[in-house]
Amino acid sequence: MLQTIAAFDRLGEENAFAVLARATQLAHQGRDIVNLGIGQPDFSTPPHIVEAAIKALRDGHHGYTPANGLLATREAVARRTLATTGVEISPESVMIMPGGKPTMFAAILMFGEPGAEILYSDPGFPIYRSMIEFTGATPVPVPMREANGFAFPAEETLALITPRTRLLILNSPANPTGGVTPRAEIEKLVKGLEAHPHVAILSDEIYDVMTYDGEQHCSLLRFPEIRDRLIVLNGWSKTWAMTGWRMGWSIWPNSVESGHLYDKVRKLAVNCWSCVNAPSQWAGIAAIDGPQDEVEKMLRAFDRRRKVVVEGLNALPGISCITPKGAFYAFPNIAATGWKSKQLASALLEEAGVALIGGPDFGMLGEGYIRLSYANSEENILRALERIGEFLSHRSASV
Repeated sequence: MLQTIAAFDRLGEENAFAVLARATQLAHQGRDIVNLGIGQPDFSTPPHIVEAAIKALRDGHHGYTPANGLLATREAVARRTLATTGVEISPESVMIMPGGKPTMFAAILMFGEPGAEILYSDPGFPIYRSMIEFTGATPVPVPMREANGFAFPAEETLALITPRTRLLILNSPANPTGGVTPRAEIEKLVKGLEAHPHVAILSDEIYDVMTYDGEQHCSLLRFPEIRDRLIVLNGWSKTWAMTGWRMGWSIWPNSVESGHLYDKVRKLAVNCWSCVNAPSQWAGIAAIDGPQDEVEKMLRAFDRRRKVVVEGLNALPGISCITPKGAFYAFPNIAATGWKSKQLASALLEEAGVALIGGPDFGMLGEGYIRLSYANSEENILRALERIGEFLSHRSASV
């Protein structure tokens, strides 16, 4: 038998893709499945973005690009960053990535090793913990609590930092909870981090435009005091409905104080994926610089669906749901149903034809919750809620 290195046995998965595969399999068997599991907008990529990629192909953009991305694409990201955060950045700090996960991979790989500790949100995006364990570092969960609106708790986070802490991962607006951390809490966290200059920060801001009820996303780029140790993750997947294009960007420091992080990730790109495909990068420029009507239309739809989801969930027996302030996820509390989260999610898929994700797939503190994505049509959401209600009315808990 072949023997692989132990690190590969520590890799976890993102169960949303396993649920998607099972939902697809059931659909192929003739089952009517409503999929509220995968975090993917049900909108098409806006036509002008598609046309930009087609034009790039016809114009002969078929070859390699620089490992850090086309200058024109990086300049577009810099323009967008200034417009959304008020912060001017250099295109030489921008890395164009094949999606959002490579930024997580690179940042965690840089700081994770045996003996190191990395802080991350729990419940949180499952790849954080998976990659931390892959590097041999110790994952230290920062509790995200329903009573706190699933916002990042500054005091509790700071109390978890030790001399072994190398990296802190933040995510707001957040997957899977929809939590948005208020600016005041972020300011408190940044102030406290001044006492811990050895800790780098990865800020996952992929849902930055998706806030509701007057909430405002506060980018960590707004705080110059941590800029030399800040990595910002963002991209095209969610905002412009471009999940399958595999287009992300990240912003890295490259100062002596930072240890030239940007140059390190550029070299990792050379060794790993070479570069991001050229036509997608031209499409990315069109997304940023072109009309935003379709984005605004999508956000209005998400807001309407969010209200339908919360109202519908709170009408179901044994379920309560606080109102998410960002992203396109609801994270209802199902403890009063008597079901364990993953068993309920599995039973709803197999018996009721509704695909959801059990809370423990996002961390130990996810037990008692399930995640619904409302990046699906209002019609499908209402069908799913009806099916869940019927299921809970007729099926007792199986734990």
